[in-house]
Amino acid sequence: MLVSSIGETIKKRRKQLGITQPHLAELANVNINTLYKLESGIGNPSLDVLNKLAEVLGMELKIEVKKITLNEINGNLL
Repeated sequence: MLVSSIGETIKKRRKQLGITQPHLAELANVNINTLYKLESGIGNPSLDVLNKLAEVLGMELKIEVKKITLNEINGNLL
C-alpha cells in the first residue's frame, strides 16, 4: 500500500470519528506535522507512528509479503 493510500485511509477514518488532526496527533502522541504529511501522502511514517495512529483510530495494521518466483527475482537482476 502506498503512503498516499495509507494517508487517505487514516484521514477518512479520522473524519468518520469526528477527530481533528491536532486532537488525533495528541491522542496518538505523534507530531502534528507528521500526521499532516502522512494524510497529504508526502510523509514517510515509521511503523511506530502507524501503530499509534491505528490504535487510536481502532484500526489494524497488516503487512503482506508478496510471493514471487525465482524467475521473477532473476528477471529483476538482468
